[in-house]
Amino acid sequence: MSKAMIRAIASWLIVGWISYVFLTSIPYKFTQHPDTQHIFGTIGEWLGGLITPAVGDLFSNFGPYVIGSFEILTCLVLLIPAVIILMRKLKGQPWTNVRPRWHVIGGLMASAVMVGAVFFHLFTPLGIEVLHNGVSDGGYLFYAAVSILVLGIVLAIINFTAPAATSTDSW
Repeated sequence: MSKAMIRAIASWLIVGWISYVFLTSIPYKFTQHPDTQHIFGTIGEWLGGLITPAVGDLFSNFGPYVIGSFEILTCLVLLIPAVIILMRKLKGQPWTNVRPRWHVIGGLMASAVMVGAVFFHLFTPLGIEVLHNGVSDGGYLFYAAVSILVLGIVLAIINFTAPAATSTDSW
Protein backbone atom coordinates (compact mmCIF):
# COMPACT_ATOMS: atom_id res chain seq x y z
CA MET A 1 0.00 0.00 0.00
CA SER A 2 1.37 3.41 -0.97
CA LYS A 3 2.01 6.26 1.45
CA ALA A 4 -0.66 8.27 -0.35
CA MET A 5 -3.22 5.53 0.24
CA ILE A 6 -2.30 5.22 3.94
CA ARG A 7 -2.56 9.00 4.29
CA ALA A 8 -5.97 8.98 2.61
CA ILE A 9 -7.32 6.15 4.79
CA ALA A 10 -6.01 7.80 7.96
CA SER A 11 -7.56 11.11 6.88
CA TRP A 12 -10.98 9.59 6.26
CA LEU A 13 -10.90 7.68 9.57
CA ILE A 14 -10.12 10.91 11.43
CA VAL A 15 -12.85 12.75 9.50
CA GLY A 16 -15.27 9.97 10.42
CA TRP A 17 -14.54 10.32 14.14
CA ILE A 18 -14.72 14.13 14.13
CA SER A 19 -17.95 14.12 12.14
CA TYR A 20 -19.48 11.44 14.38
CA VAL A 21 -18.76 13.39 17.57
CA PHE A 22 -19.83 16.75 16.16
CA LEU A 23 -23.00 15.55 14.43
CA THR A 24 -24.23 13.41 17.33
CA SER A 25 -23.95 16.42 19.64
CA ILE A 26 -26.08 18.67 17.42
CA PRO A 27 -29.48 17.46 18.68
CA TYR A 28 -28.38 18.29 22.23
CA LYS A 29 -27.16 21.76 21.32
CA PHE A 30 -30.15 22.74 19.20
CA THR A 31 -32.99 21.44 21.41
CA GLN A 32 -32.19 23.06 24.75
CA HIS A 33 -31.35 19.65 26.22
CA PRO A 34 -30.91 19.88 30.02
CA ASP A 35 -27.31 18.63 29.79
CA THR A 36 -26.47 21.33 27.25
CA GLN A 37 -28.19 23.97 29.38
CA HIS A 38 -26.14 22.82 32.36
CA ILE A 39 -22.82 22.90 30.47
CA PHE A 40 -23.31 26.25 28.75
CA GLY A 41 -25.02 27.70 31.83
CA THR A 42 -22.05 26.74 34.04
CA ILE A 43 -19.59 28.32 31.61
CA GLY A 44 -21.89 31.35 31.13
CA GLU A 45 -22.09 31.89 34.88
CA TRP A 46 -18.30 31.70 35.10
CA LEU A 47 -17.89 34.15 32.21
CA GLY A 48 -20.48 36.45 33.80
CA GLY A 49 -18.44 36.63 36.98
CA LEU A 50 -15.18 37.05 35.08
CA ILE A 51 -16.26 39.60 32.44
CA THR A 52 -19.85 40.85 32.78
CA PRO A 53 -23.20 39.17 33.44
CA ALA A 54 -24.31 40.18 29.93
CA VAL A 55 -21.48 38.18 28.33
CA GLY A 56 -22.32 35.20 30.52
CA ASP A 57 -26.00 35.40 29.55
CA LEU A 58 -25.11 35.64 25.86
CA PHE A 59 -22.90 32.55 26.10
CA SER A 60 -25.51 30.61 28.08
CA ASN A 61 -28.31 31.44 25.65
CA PHE A 62 -26.58 31.47 22.28
CA GLY A 63 -23.37 29.49 22.82
CA PRO A 64 -24.89 26.11 21.94
CA TYR A 65 -26.22 27.47 18.63
CA VAL A 66 -22.98 29.23 17.68
CA ILE A 67 -20.76 26.28 18.61
CA GLY A 68 -23.15 23.77 17.03
CA SER A 69 -23.32 25.78 13.80
CA PHE A 70 -19.53 25.96 13.64
CA GLU A 71 -19.32 22.19 14.18
CA ILE A 72 -21.79 21.60 11.33
CA LEU A 73 -19.75 23.92 9.09
CA THR A 74 -16.59 22.01 10.05
CA CYS A 75 -18.22 18.71 9.09
CA LEU A 76 -19.28 20.17 5.74
CA VAL A 77 -15.73 21.33 5.04
CA LEU A 78 -14.36 17.89 5.98
CA LEU A 79 -16.89 16.08 3.76
CA ILE A 80 -16.68 18.38 0.71
CA PRO A 81 -13.99 16.21 -0.95
CA ALA A 82 -16.28 13.17 -0.90
CA VAL A 83 -19.05 15.16 -2.59
CA ILE A 84 -16.70 16.61 -5.23
CA ILE A 85 -15.18 13.23 -6.01
CA LEU A 86 -18.60 11.57 -6.24
CA MET A 87 -20.01 14.29 -8.50
CA ARG A 88 -17.04 14.13 -10.84
CA LYS A 89 -17.14 10.33 -10.99
CA LEU A 90 -20.87 10.35 -11.73
CA LYS A 91 -20.26 12.76 -14.61
CA GLY A 92 -17.37 10.63 -15.86
CA GLN A 93 -14.97 13.51 -15.39
CA PRO A 94 -11.39 13.09 -14.23
CA TRP A 95 -10.68 14.48 -10.82
CA THR A 96 -7.64 15.61 -8.97
CA ASN A 97 -7.11 14.92 -5.32
CA VAL A 98 -9.06 17.68 -3.57
CA ARG A 99 -8.99 15.97 -0.17
CA PRO A 100 -5.73 17.34 1.30
CA ARG A 101 -6.62 21.01 1.02
CA TRP A 102 -10.10 20.60 2.55
CA HIS A 103 -8.85 18.28 5.30
CA VAL A 104 -6.18 20.77 6.34
CA ILE A 105 -8.82 23.50 6.68
CA GLY A 106 -11.34 21.22 8.42
CA GLY A 107 -8.72 19.79 10.77
CA LEU A 108 -7.71 23.28 11.85
CA MET A 109 -11.36 24.27 12.30
CA ALA A 110 -12.07 21.20 14.44
CA SER A 111 -8.98 21.85 16.57
CA ALA A 112 -9.87 25.52 17.00
CA VAL A 113 -13.31 24.81 18.44
CA MET A 114 -11.91 22.07 20.67
CA VAL A 115 -9.25 24.39 22.11
CA GLY A 116 -12.18 26.28 23.61
CA ALA A 117 -13.85 23.11 24.87
CA VAL A 118 -10.67 21.82 26.51
CA PHE A 119 -10.00 25.24 28.05
CA PHE A 120 -13.49 25.41 29.57
CA HIS A 121 -13.20 21.88 30.96
CA LEU A 122 -9.83 22.61 32.56
CA PHE A 123 -10.18 26.18 33.79
CA THR A 124 -13.83 26.67 34.74
CA PRO A 125 -16.13 25.04 37.29
CA LEU A 126 -17.31 22.69 34.52
CA GLY A 127 -14.37 20.37 35.18
CA ILE A 128 -13.05 17.32 33.37
CA GLU A 129 -15.91 15.18 34.65
CA VAL A 130 -19.20 16.93 33.99
CA LEU A 131 -21.63 16.36 36.84
CA HIS A 132 -25.28 17.07 36.18
CA ASN A 133 -28.06 16.08 38.56
CA GLY A 134 -25.60 13.87 40.42
CA VAL A 135 -24.67 11.90 37.28
CA SER A 136 -21.13 12.00 35.90
CA ASP A 137 -20.23 11.71 32.25
CA GLY A 138 -17.01 9.96 33.35
CA GLY A 139 -15.00 12.58 31.50
CA TYR A 140 -16.35 11.48 28.10
CA LEU A 141 -16.93 15.03 26.80
CA PHE A 142 -13.48 16.17 27.88
CA TYR A 143 -11.70 13.16 26.38
CA ALA A 144 -13.68 13.47 23.15
CA ALA A 145 -12.68 17.14 22.95
CA VAL A 146 -9.01 16.30 23.54
CA SER A 147 -9.13 13.55 20.91
CA ILE A 148 -10.59 15.93 18.32
CA LEU A 149 -8.11 18.66 19.24
CA VAL A 150 -5.18 16.28 18.70
CA LEU A 151 -6.63 14.45 15.69
CA GLY A 152 -7.57 17.75 14.00
CA ILE A 153 -3.93 18.82 14.23
CA VAL A 154 -2.78 15.41 12.95
CA LEU A 155 -5.26 15.68 10.06
CA ALA A 156 -3.93 19.11 9.13
CA ILE A 157 -0.30 17.99 9.34
CA ILE A 158 -0.60 14.80 7.31
CA ASN A 159 -2.52 16.61 4.59
CA PHE A 160 -0.46 19.80 4.62
CA THR A 161 2.67 17.77 4.02
CA ALA A 162 1.01 15.69 1.28
CA PRO A 163 2.68 16.13 -2.11
CA ALA A 164 0.60 18.00 -4.64
CA ALA A 165 -1.59 15.49 -6.37
CA THR A 166 -2.32 15.70 -10.05
CA SER A 167 -3.73 12.25 -10.48
CA THR A 168 -6.44 10.08 -9.02
CA ASP A 169 -4.15 7.77 -7.10
CA SER A 170 -5.26 8.97 -3.66
CA TRP A 171 -8.84 9.65 -2.77
